[in-house]
Order: sequence, then C-alpha cells, then structure tokens
Amino acid sequence: MNGLLVEDAGGIRTITFDRPSAKNALTLSMRQEFCRMVEAADRDPSVRAIMITGTDPVFTAGVDFKEQDPSFDPRQRQFTVNPGRALRAIQTPSVCAVNGACVSGGLEIALSATFAIASERARFADTHARLNVVPAWGLTALLPLAVGLRKARELSITGNFVDAEEALRIGLVNHVVPHGDLLPFTRNLVRQFTDSPAGGEVLALYEQGRDLSFNAALALETAHVARGQPWDAGAFAARGSAAAARQRSPGEADSR
Repeated sequence: MNGLLVEDAGGIRTITFDRPSAKNALTLSMRQEFCRMVEAADRDPSVRAIMITGTDPVFTAGVDFKEQDPSFDPRQRQFTVNPGRALRAIQTPSVCAVNGACVSGGLEIALSATFAIASERARFADTHARLNVVPAWGLTALLPLAVGLRKARELSITGNFVDAEEALRIGLVNHVVPHGDLLPFTRNLVRQFTDSPAGGEVLALYEQGRDLSFNAALALETAHVARGQPWDAGAFAARGSAAAARQRSPGEADSR
C-alpha cells in the first residue's frame, strides 16, 4: 500500500516502511498516508499500541529528496505531512522497532514515538545539515531532550552516525536486541502495556510536564489527581486481577 504495509495482531497495529530499493525513503504520498494511518489507529479502540518498523536493511532514510512534486507546498511539512507531529499528537502509545539505518526524518519519527527499540544493526544520524536543509518534524526540540544539548549539536552539525550501543548509552533508544529478536521483543514489550485509562493519563502528564519546571510539573500532577474520581478499591482490584489474567500464558491459565 503506497510503500507502507499495515498489519493488525493482538491489539498491535504495525506500520512498516516498505520501499527497500530507495532505503525506505518517504515520498509525499507515503508521508500523507502515514499520518492518516496514525490518526486512524488512535481512533480505533481495538488498537492498544502502534509499532513502526522498516523492511530490512533500513528503517528509513527520511524524506525522499529525489522526489520532484511541483504541487508540493513546503509549508505542508508542518501540517498534514508531518509524521513527527502526528505521532506526538496521539494518545495511543507508539514504539519504533528500528531495524537498520535511521536517518534524519527517520530519527525524528523515532524521537516522536513513545519510545524506541533498536536492533544491533541499527544506526542513527541527523544528516539534515549535510543536505543543506533544516529539520521540520521536531528534531531540534526532541534530540536535546534525549541526548543533551551538547551531544545534539555535535550529531546535527557533523551528521555522523552512532551505532546501536552508543544510541542506548546516550539515550536515543530504550533497548538493543539481536536483529532476529527485534520484532518479537518489541511485541512482547507492547503486550505488557496496561489497557487501563491510567496508563494514558500518565503518558499525558509526562508530555504536559515536559516544558514545566520541577515544581510546576509536581503541581500539574497534584491538580490532575485532585480532579479525578475517588479511589474505588473494588474496581481497582478487579482491574488488577483482569490484567494479571491477560498476561498469563495459556498454559499458566490452564494449570490454575
């Protein structure tokens, strides 16, 4: 489908960049469709999480700058064709399973997701400056939050790659796993996400508190809890029992 593959399984919607002959570079139509897919997944109650990956050997090289579309208005990058903004706007958790080179716009997508898992073969770089273009999907705000301002400056000005282990060390990714384990590991991690409303509320508080001072973030959390419903111990216990039952394997459930 237009360079993108979509698969639903077990409440996980997987979107795969599938244009390996062009390093999975994203055409305008792919970027538009990706944004639509993300929005549709967020509106679908059966989707608990979005997983984003690429067809080997590359995650994505970002925007396809070889594409010449005379009808394209560059201002659109800030609106309907901004995959980073689309990911940051949704409430459904999103996880990037980075299987290979993750460059420029690809890096912005990974940074915009809830978090990222890297294959041992993954490599990361911001090559915008080398191509004489300026990031438009949030990189200059997101990269310093992940790796610190000084490291972000170095990565953007040099365009140098970092490998998966270095990406883990500096905070670009949450885990590094053997290449063959990338998708199973990521799916297993996603299956551990709680489906209670509290999970989404916690992520929202992290997002809303990002630009606040420490004391202001504390006040935000306190005010949010104060506006909530009183604790219902019975309902809380029931949700916990249901979640535990879902996480048990079929064999474990049968043995009880």
